[in-house]
Amino acid sequence: MKLQLEQVRINKQSQSFLCYTLTVPTFEFYWHYHPEYELTLIVKGKGKRLVGDHYEDFAEGDLVLLGPHLPHTWIGDSKEKDAYSAVVIQFSKEFIEPFLLLPEFADIGKLLARSTSGLYFPIPKRTKVPEAISAITQLHGVEAVTTLLSLLHKISKMKCQLLASDYFQPLKGKENEKRVNKVFQYVQHHFKSKISISKAASLIHLSESAFCKFFKKASGKTFSDYLNDIRVAHASVLLTDTDKPIASIAFECGFESQTYFNRVFYKKKKTTPREFRRW
Repeated sequence: MKLQLEQVRINKQSQSFLCYTLTVPTFEFYWHYHPEYELTLIVKGKGKRLVGDHYEDFAEGDLVLLGPHLPHTWIGDSKEKDAYSAVVIQFSKEFIEPFLLLPEFADIGKLLARSTSGLYFPIPKRTKVPEAISAITQLHGVEAVTTLLSLLHKISKMKCQLLASDYFQPLKGKENEKRVNKVFQYVQHHFKSKISISKAASLIHLSESAFCKFFKKASGKTFSDYLNDIRVAHASVLLTDTDKPIASIAFECGFESQTYFNRVFYKKKKTTPREFRRW
């Protein structure tokens, strides 16, 4: 699937921003971007979240704010059989910028400026933020707008984690989008097998050296580093959810030896696979 520009449809005669609950059998891989800001709360489901060059697990309560034109996708865990659900709020620069001119909205302005890399918010236990987000779907008119502004103010006070790295610069142009998506999709479906740089390069008809430069510019990482991110993320799930031997997990996730797996895992997680399983 190619990187797609999502057309966010807002009826400007009746609403200033889009807010809806999405309920689907699973979150399919849909690598896309759009010019609107997006606040997404995962109500039900778990899997992997890919924002720019950042790849990690998500679960219920996952709250992320994305800036304009930042590629992203959520991918449902194939083991999950229940429906997935998320509340999505999308609003444009044209909508929010007049408010940011007022001094009372300075904190929201700082929040949105940081969202260009994507922001993840660990939700405190006693906060009412998830309820407030869900409630907006039932509101209309002035009440919906004021509630959204109040919500953004609350979120601006919360601790957050930057997602995409400073190196990530989305490649523009349809041809580059097709190339990036073709590689990402291939890795997503074949990371358990051996994937060489020559194979990845052949997918988009580039030499190995040209491919390495292209991929580093597109993702902010080397191809090997990106591939290891995907494999370690999957290994983390197996270490937590199964009793499989570590050696078996290493080979199942595409690593050629347990020694190399242990070294890469420690580099990514700052702990060994054995210690990670004990947590």
